[in-house]
Amino acid sequence: MSLLLVLAGAFLCVAGGVPGLFSGSDVSARRVALAGSVGGSLLGLAGAATAALTGRVVTVARAWPLPGAALHLELDALSAIFLVPLFLVSALAAVSGARSFGDDEHPPDARRTRFFFGLMTGAITLVLLARNGLFFLASWEVMALSAFFLVTADHSSREAREAGRLYLFATHAGTLTLFGFFALLRHLSGSTELVPLPRGVAATDAGTVLFALALVGFGFKAGILPLHFWLPPAHAAAPGHVSALMSGVLIKTGIYGIVRFTSLVPDPPASWGDLLLVLGVVSAVLGVAFALGQHDLKRLLAWHSVENIGIIVLGLGAGLAGRAAGRPEWALLGFAGALFHVVNHALFKSLLFLGAGEVVHVAGTRDMDRMGGFGRVLPKTAFFFLAGAVAISGLPPLNGFASEWLVYLGLFDRTRGSGADALRAAFAAPALALTGALALACFVKAYGSVFLGSLRGEPPEAHGEPGLHVTPMAILAGACALLGLWPAGIAPALAHAAAIAAPGPVPAVPLAELASLVPVGLSALALVAVLGAVAFLLRRRLAAAPATKGPTWDCGYSRPTARMQYTASSFARGPVTYFRWALFPRTRGVPVAKLFPAKAHFESHVPDTVLDRAIVPAFRAGAWFARKGRVLQGGRVQLYLLYIVATLVALLFRV
Repeated sequence: MSLLLVLAGAFLCVAGGVPGLFSGSDVSARRVALAGSVGGSLLGLAGAATAALTGRVVTVARAWPLPGAALHLELDALSAIFLVPLFLVSALAAVSGARSFGDDEHPPDARRTRFFFGLMTGAITLVLLARNGLFFLASWEVMALSAFFLVTADHSSREAREAGRLYLFATHAGTLTLFGFFALLRHLSGSTELVPLPRGVAATDAGTVLFALALVGFGFKAGILPLHFWLPPAHAAAPGHVSALMSGVLIKTGIYGIVRFTSLVPDPPASWGDLLLVLGVVSAVLGVAFALGQHDLKRLLAWHSVENIGIIVLGLGAGLAGRAAGRPEWALLGFAGALFHVVNHALFKSLLFLGAGEVVHVAGTRDMDRMGGFGRVLPKTAFFFLAGAVAISGLPPLNGFASEWLVYLGLFDRTRGSGADALRAAFAAPALALTGALALACFVKAYGSVFLGSLRGEPPEAHGEPGLHVTPMAILAGACALLGLWPAGIAPALAHAAAIAAPGPVPAVPLAELASLVPVGLSALALVAVLGAVAFLLRRRLAAAPATKGPTWDCGYSRPTARMQYTASSFARGPVTYFRWALFPRTRGVPVAKLFPAKAHFESHVPDTVLDRAIVPAFRAGAWFARKGRVLQGGRVQLYLLYIVATLVALLFRV
């Protein structure tokens, strides 16, 4: 029944957008699309939540005319833990997108966007359910192409078109790698089905190559650094509700692929977990460092997706290390922490992207240096964005702290192992702490420069905050609070999913007790009570104090202006300087030659090191060699025959 609900929900999400392709900007077609997305997502959410909480496995297998392919679908707890945020975010993002990217402002693009939005939801569902390699690849390609059309939804934007091309290159590079992965998997297992591999395969050269192909193929989609280069441009260029679905859910399919593959390996070597730990540390620390240097609000959030993927990969590395060492408690804490963060990141990152989309819609720019004072223009958005910022920074009492707590425990427990295990954990745990501190600094910068202070420039027109915008953010913020205050509630679902990710012995102690989730929840409740009491007492004291009037200290400025405020770039200058060895910041401006110059200009930019200093130069070099090689194409058949003869002679000499 649960699998039927999930499939029916995916079908409704896809079908809802079809009428709009043929009926122009008809209001009824828009309502059908919204009803299909919301109704289908609710059906799918019910089925996925049931499977996640009960741990039951439901399978459907049918023959397929294509050789080697089969309609083999299976819903288990591991798939369900990814499906729950998919359907929740899809429904809420569709509601928000109905207003922020509607037919009034984007008449030719909104209809296509609604269709491909539902199609991507359905394709992700099939990716998470597929157990046949060829069917998995077909669903994967539909998901990739629908995301491309969503990134390029605004056809009038050159930035969107360029981001779409870059995304298309990256996603097909990953897909080609996955073709090699499934071909080798079939060679080792004798089938295209996702079935457990024979014991001992992981220690062979073929097993190592298989792991490398999986890591690269799925790593492209997840945005693991250095395979992340498509992610910031695509998330920044896409509409806000599309960015919420892509960052909150789409990139997690790469994490799902890695977890699903490693679950099929009965004896993963310790080196696999160590490599994931290193990649997780690099992605987490450098991801948040690059975020600190951004002026573009949506690019900042996109870089934080790279950071949080790094945290998830850290948990996976700890879980794989536990499997390799025969320590089921390490494996449970690592995988449960990673999967919990998958859910949490989907919630607070979608919340942040929806809030950022509304700010960008009102401000008309994504540049934080041109914002300020929007807390008075959009007070509800400011409140919910603050909730998302607290959650993503890993602060109690919200959910980001609870999932990072599990990852910390998995790493700290490993310090009690052998010398090598303790050294690796001692390397990863401080990196996770540094990531949290930098994330807090980054969101102090983002929230302060966007919502606090005075407006920079002309105030925007009178703008309300209708329910279509506020309600999705309120639900996501409520979910962040619920999982932060009651993390034990999701513990059974995490334990079922972790048992599939780490098959084998199960710890004698339940996850909620092993991770002390009940005391964590009680501590969060106590913190909320203390903060509430302090706020109440301060309000009473301020209300009782007599009002006085007088001049304030003007800091030497008798007539301050909005230009005297800290900008986002000035706030982050210190941390960016510390990481200049990796960020390579660029500055440009007119030097100040006197105290009160008539004209001054300063501009700073932090490029993507991998894209701008490695990939783009490599492609330019390739294009140069290709242009020089045109001399070989003379257009004469005799010359081509000579090339063939020369090649044959060279091969004969080698023989």
